[in-house]
Amino acid sequence: MQRLLQRAFTLIELLVVIAIIGILAALLFHPATRAKEIARGTACLSNLRQIGIGLQLYVQDNNNRMPFIRDRLTGTNTASADALPGVELVLSNYTGSVLIFKCPSDKGGVYEETGSSYGWNSLLNGQNADQLRILTMDFGSSHTPVMFDKEAFHAARGEKKGVNYLYADGHIKNLLVIEGTK
Repeated sequence: MQRLLQRAFTLIELLVVIAIIGILAALLFHPATRAKEIARGTACLSNLRQIGIGLQLYVQDNNNRMPFIRDRLTGTNTASADALPGVELVLSNYTGSVLIFKCPSDKGGVYEETGSSYGWNSLLNGQNADQLRILTMDFGSSHTPVMFDKEAFHAARGEKKGVNYLYADGHIKNLLVIEGTK
């Protein structure tokens, strides 16, 4: 009888073991969540890249002109019948699927409400793709954002890495940097 009592765990020992297992599980859960967000962010960049290719195809088919697109925002009423079409309607024939316009990290229903997780720079509507200007200023195609995440879907990757941008020259960045002179 004495031997059986010596081998048993006390309640305190059992609670300590459970607490240690809980701490280890929490330490493993955080990197797994971050890895999932990194994967979703990469898929989002891939979507933007495909949209950029679709936009280039559209421009080639339309006399080197950018499309006329309206960007529906969340929380707005339905557009009138004479309004411009959304990006998903204009470019879906060039991208192969409207699902390209849904960011994998869009959990708030932006895609469902507006038809696209990505916003369009409407200042570029109808412009010559080789001479893009924003408010009469020429930033160059490598500094002119064309599309971007409508919300900071990727904020888990870092405060300044929440939004992906597609630029007119086709490159993708995780952050639009606007800096003044120092």
